[in-house]
Amino acid sequence: MKIIAIGWNYAEHNAELYKEEKKNIVLFQKPETALLRDNKPFYLPDFSEDVQYETEIVVRISKMGKNISPKFADRYYDAIGLGIDFTARDLQKKAKEQGAPWDISKGFDGAAPVSNFLPKEDFPNVQDIEFSLKKNGELVQSGNTKDMITSIAEIIAEASKYFTLKTGDLIFTGTPKGVGRVQIDDHLEGYIGTTKMLDFFVK
Repeated sequence: MKIIAIGWNYAEHNAELYKEEKKNIVLFQKPETALLRDNKPFYLPDFSEDVQYETEIVVRISKMGKNISPKFADRYYDAIGLGIDFTARDLQKKAKEQGAPWDISKGFDGAAPVSNFLPKEDFPNVQDIEFSLKKNGELVQSGNTKDMITSIAEIIAEASKYFTLKTGDLIFTGTPKGVGRVQIDDHLEGYIGTTKMLDFFVK
């Protein structure tokens, strides 16, 4: 099982972090040890002073595939969930300045909380899904998959060029604007529409 993620997929988030338009998507992976399930607490690592949340729609792969065409991509996933791509922003910034890979800033233990999954059939249009995050009861992120630069079908097609997709793989599809830092005792609640999907604390 692997976790594939996409960066630079919401224009307002790109402007928020980079003050510019990003024209090419970036794919990266998180190891299985980054996965955090069942609303277990997220423990802040001691190697970063700036861990930030990035709330994302996650799709679950249900069929092995390679070099998938976008028009057939819907055959390869069966469910939608919510995840947080925790990022050690200070480590990421340092790696970028050095021209080095930034795997550790995204792939550390517990850096990928994921909710339970809802059947894909529950969503009439996967490119019109509202999702949001509250921190300590305050709305901090709100997005809709209609604002994606690269659609879910296109993400699956692009990822399958490089990685054989297997049943159970998870794909994080990008975050909207509003990312921010977490601290000990923060309470995070994530929603798809009005359905609460995530509810956990930072320790």
